[in-house]
Amino acid sequence: MSQVLDDLVSLLSLEQLEMGLYRGQSQDLGFGHVFGGQVMGQALSAAKQTVADDRLVHSLHSYFLRAGDEKLPIVYDVEIMRDGGSFSARRVKAIQKGQPIFYMTCSFQTPESGFEHQSEMPSVPGPEGILNQRELAMTMGDKVPPKMLEKFLADTPIEMRVVEPVHPVSPKITEPKRYVWLKASGSLPTDPNMQASLLAYASDFNFLITATQPHGVSYLTPGIRMATIDHSMWFHRPFKLDEWLLYSIESTNASGGRGLVKGQFFDTQGNLVASCTQEGMIRMKRA
Repeated sequence: MSQVLDDLVSLLSLEQLEMGLYRGQSQDLGFGHVFGGQVMGQALSAAKQTVADDRLVHSLHSYFLRAGDEKLPIVYDVEIMRDGGSFSARRVKAIQKGQPIFYMTCSFQTPESGFEHQSEMPSVPGPEGILNQRELAMTMGDKVPPKMLEKFLADTPIEMRVVEPVHPVSPKITEPKRYVWLKASGSLPTDPNMQASLLAYASDFNFLITATQPHGVSYLTPGIRMATIDHSMWFHRPFKLDEWLLYSIESTNASGGRGLVKGQFFDTQGNLVASCTQEGMIRMKRA
């Protein structure tokens, strides 16, 4: 396991303060606030600690209320809503400075068999030969702000390779679709709960930005403001994040200062392993 991946796994392994109360440290990724994927991953990790070992997460629904301070830890308060014969439901409140910054409800299920069908995996080039985020940044070094370039060139726990990357400084108008190959930058524990927390973390990358592609703007366009409002996720089948997954993303709508995106994760055998949706604020600051 690489050092940055080991650090991420540690970040998602929370400190228990007392029954149902956990604390996680924050990570500074250069956004000026806590990365939303971190909060989702930690909240899911906190919820799982209150659930029987044989039950795995199958869905989560979350709302982002306030920007988190990346310089401060976050406290997670887990409420046990229900433990039934097959399902367990939890509600998690993330707290900083005495105020809730995030809420999540999530459900866990004892694995069982049933009907099977799924969407077909998109036909796109495989990850071989596609530049990862670090290699891509090196090709545009003189056009990206130095602080942002420094983040791009740093080691990352999740390697991402965009099939048809959009230049963040001079984006062209394209259809609202994005395909990203991703995997952990090293071997991971086989624990499916940690795998789920890591995938929740990774699902917030390359997501909302897809809604800006038909408008020829990016997160580096002067005056653009973007923030996640809500994020939901469903886990369908077992997966390994230290093997390649295809993140197929599409934005189906933008209106009212908001963008809607949906995504599907496929393994290299074409199995649909997870799905997610997100709505976020997208505003252009007026002069």
